Amino acid sequence: MAIEASFTIDQSEFPLSGIFEELPDATVELDRVVPTDDAVIPYFWIHAEGIDGFKTDLADDAGVRDATIIDEVEDQIFLRIEWDLSRESVLTAMVDTPVTLISGIGDESRWTFEVRSADQKGVSEFQTYCRKRDIPIELTELHALSSLRSDREYDLTEGQQRAMVLAYTRGYFDSPREATQRELADELGISHQAVSSRLQRGTRRLVASTLVMND
Repeated sequence: MAIEASFTIDQSEFPLSGIFEELPDATVELDRVVPTDDAVIPYFWIHAEGIDGFKTDLADDAGVRDATIIDEVEDQIFLRIEWDLSRESVLTAMVDTPVTLISGIGDESRWTFEVRSADQKGVSEFQTYCRKRDIPIELTELHALSSLRSDREYDLTEGQQRAMVLAYTRGYFDSPREATQRELADELGISHQAVSSRLQRGTRRLVASTLVMND
């Protein structure tokens, strides 16, 4: 039976901590793409107010070999990372055990990742890998694979799908609004910036999937 698990880890335990030293209110989100080469989770979005002029050299972070800014869109930066996998971390745990990363988002305090495995054994191997190397992950959710036709059909990450559904049920999209982003953030247990990013990117993907016709 396929298994999905969510876990958290302190921000300082994952590469890219330099982002939060310069932008403490930033949210960093994995861009869920399938790379055409052998790169490991290479693309991330940084979302933060005042991100113009971001100067931190992320190649100085332990675990990062190189970092390149691909594009800047309003208050977001699209980033490509080349990892140094010689340093053992939660990243190498995901590479060296039979789990697949399906979403990841970080803020100044912690990273939250969602992974999938073909069975319980894969998740157990991942946990054992981390425990033996003193990588302090905290498992927060474990459940059998559920039907996610709605978000997969429209290419939403699970985090985006949860934020969009909660926003709809709480009346965020009503006029006048019956919920604020901060209220949604409190209920989801993530930052206000993370909710803003998920709603913005989720809406963009829904529009691209349903209203924009590609030749």
